[in-house]
Amino acid sequence: MTFYIFFSVLDWVIFTTVALSVLYLLVFGIASKFFRNREYPVSEEFKRILVLFPAYREDKVIRTSVQSFLLQDYPKDRYEVVVISDHMQEETNEMLRQLPITFLEVTFEQSSKAKALNFALENQEINSFDIVTILDADNVVDPFYLKAINNAFASGVKALQAHRIAKNFQTGVAVFDAVSEEVNHSIFRKGHCAFGLSTALVGSGMAFDFKWFKENVVHLKTAGEDKELETLLLKQSIKIEYMDKVYVRDEKTSKDQVYSIQRQRWLSAQYSMMISNLRNVPMCLRTGNINYLDKIIQWMLLPRVVMFGLTGLMAVLVLIISWTYAIKWFVLLSLLIGLFVLVTPGGLLKEFFRKSWKTVPTLFVMMILNFFKMKKGKKFIHTPHGQE
Repeated sequence: MTFYIFFSVLDWVIFTTVALSVLYLLVFGIASKFFRNREYPVSEEFKRILVLFPAYREDKVIRTSVQSFLLQDYPKDRYEVVVISDHMQEETNEMLRQLPITFLEVTFEQSSKAKALNFALENQEINSFDIVTILDADNVVDPFYLKAINNAFASGVKALQAHRIAKNFQTGVAVFDAVSEEVNHSIFRKGHCAFGLSTALVGSGMAFDFKWFKENVVHLKTAGEDKELETLLLKQSIKIEYMDKVYVRDEKTSKDQVYSIQRQRWLSAQYSMMISNLRNVPMCLRTGNINYLDKIIQWMLLPRVVMFGLTGLMAVLVLIISWTYAIKWFVLLSLLIGLFVLVTPGGLLKEFFRKSWKTVPTLFVMMILNFFKMKKGKKFIHTPHGQE
């Protein structure tokens, strides 16, 4: 009798924890189907835009990204590309110096994107630019990227996130990473915009009012700089807009070990931000800052691969003990699968079932182990590209 009481309580505690996360995702996943992309009027004014490429040991990809960006359909005298080179080879640095960009070289003992961004801003005049946009060293954008950003900011936008998509699908892990990115866009960007809420930042393809960024970049201290930026914006009641039709092509992780390292950093940043911001929940309720409150709730969610793995595992384990207790778990698993199918583009869904589904158990185990390695994730961890 004691065993069944313990089993029942534990079962419901775990189920409730997972079910609340699934319910949150389901609500915004369904809402994403009602999203309508906002079109901004074409502006006759070309604002001055600062383009930042922090590059830590990115010798394999930085040249292609920067040369591609220099093909922007935007007045050349109205934007400036700045590459912050950290621990890159001299051959790469020399090549970058030959391009019509501003080249900054640093060698931080403890490297981070936050340090690179701060260094770049220390070398710019406060009134030199109107907008700043941040890209990763492997990102490739469309020629109209800057024009789209300019139109948005001319319409009063202060912060925005473009649509980051995968540019490689060579392995099951890369496809899984690409699918995960698209699910995030559906739930945390399109779904939130459908409710009129602020969108989530993703680390690159971001743009901000230059003066605001200059004043706030000094507060970035961790490897989760995108989450720190979100916090700063939402505390100040600045809404983050989303541009679904402006694509930033991003290289996806191809190896499970690299994927695990990357998620370790993200997981650490997520829960660190949750813990440090929980104390502000009463303030959010008192002031009606729904966007900030929603962000804190987001940080409380379980990672999706953990949701899938834990739900499937519990369904099987509970079924062995009691099929009646297992029904709710199979219903929850069905809802998760339905949500996954609903918010994943058809082409990517086919690629997932062709290449990636076998990787889910391995990635689930890695994510569980990452919960015990979160201290390591507080430090900057380089996630290599290509075959590095």
